[in-house]
Amino acid sequence: MKAIVQTEYGSPDVLSLREVDRPVVSDSKVLVRIHATSVHAGDWHLMRGDPWIVRLMFGLFKPKIQILGTDIAGTVEAIGLEVTQFKLGDQVFGDLSECGFGGFAEYVSVPESALVLKPENLTFEEAAIVPVSALAALKGLRDVGKIQSGQQVLINGAAGGVGSFAVQIAKAYGAIVTAVCSSHNTERMRSIGADDTLDYTQKDITQTSKQYDLILDIAAYRSPFDYLPILKPKGTYVVVGGSITRIFQVMIFGSLISKLTGRNILPLASNPSQTDLLALKSMIESGTIVPIIDRTYNLGEVPIALRRLEERKVSGKISIRLI
Repeated sequence: MKAIVQTEYGSPDVLSLREVDRPVVSDSKVLVRIHATSVHAGDWHLMRGDPWIVRLMFGLFKPKIQILGTDIAGTVEAIGLEVTQFKLGDQVFGDLSECGFGGFAEYVSVPESALVLKPENLTFEEAAIVPVSALAALKGLRDVGKIQSGQQVLINGAAGGVGSFAVQIAKAYGAIVTAVCSSHNTERMRSIGADDTLDYTQKDITQTSKQYDLILDIAAYRSPFDYLPILKPKGTYVVVGGSITRIFQVMIFGSLISKLTGRNILPLASNPSQTDLLALKSMIESGTIVPIIDRTYNLGEVPIALRRLEERKVSGKISIRLI
């Protein structure tokens, strides 16, 4: 099969399209013919080996995982003897972050617990951009942020992959949503449900007179202390993505900051689950959330896609088409 392979850390130049052995299916696994995948920040960190903790977990001097890719959508090609949830030909999608990655390839062998049936109203390209980003948005708002109907919610980084799902999910929970984005994304944010927008290129968003019950920070490039003036007493700030320094700041000092300020300063802890994927599937099939594709590349163009991701100018998500 064809796959994008990396044998060293570095820029997208370390990635190459190669012929490799098709994975073997054990009794407990499912072989998926991948129709589409996606790229996201986690792929970039694993490719670069940055920050240092990535190398401690996935190979100090060279990557243990040579085929990256987490989001997949495809067709069940073979099943092991112990598999009970799927049959040959089923159209599925899933998150491979807990089972060895491998999405940048024509086939992958995974536990059935990593998959659910694909939403019937999505193409494979659309379904492939959902799992990682939509799960992060759902867990950040629902599980960590404890979102409630009627709350004022600010989403920083709203036009990106996680953000575009977060805007829609927050609206589904009945929140009043303010999306932080640049001016050229304002119309799109309103079209997916944002009640208000803030243009970060025109003003310091922390200087607004409004206060919020919940802030979901997907583009955390400044201190959480900067957001305290616009966070209501007993409000919650959740860091999802952005600067590794800022994420670690919240992971290490969030509890102390919370005690000192009376506000909840929390990091996102996100692990994929079938239950949550099924919840997203239901929201998609009901029309509550709609995936937004920035653009689509083929498998050999994964390095180009990751370069575009590095530019931080992606609106929605990048999809990778294999079939």
